[in-house]
Amino acid sequence: MTDADDAAGGELLRLDRQLCFALYSVSNRITRLYRPLLDELGLTYPQYLAMLVLWERAPRTVGELADALDLDSGTLTPLLKRMEGNGLVLRRRDPADERRVIVELTEAGAALRQAALSVPRRLACHFALPLDEVGPLRDRIKALLPPDQS
Repeated sequence: MTDADDAAGGELLRLDRQLCFALYSVSNRITRLYRPLLDELGLTYPQYLAMLVLWERAPRTVGELADALDLDSGTLTPLLKRMEGNGLVLRRRDPADERRVIVELTEAGAALRQAALSVPRRLACHFALPLDEVGPLRDRIKALLPPDQS
């Protein structure tokens, strides 16, 4: 290996050159910005994501929620259990297939949607990016993911 190769390799391994670190750092900061907004709703960030999916369409099976959130059901089940304890969702076995669990919103969970409507707008005021550029950026980031192999 030459000095030039070593120098080029050193550049490749700089933290500030890593896409993964930039995404990780931005994700952490945005999640921290959500915290006070979601505290007002009594939700954690993962609970908020689950509620977003349920507000789009409910009821859903645990499997459908897991797919939408890109989580395994073992991770999702304790989250849903806490949300059920907080009165936001109900879980029940599917009468047509006892292996499936259906998750539905309670009245309180459905009503929380109204209060959550302000969250995206309030969060956006913290971005150092014009609002009209956020959507295209999100789509470009999503394009980084390889096609689903399942």
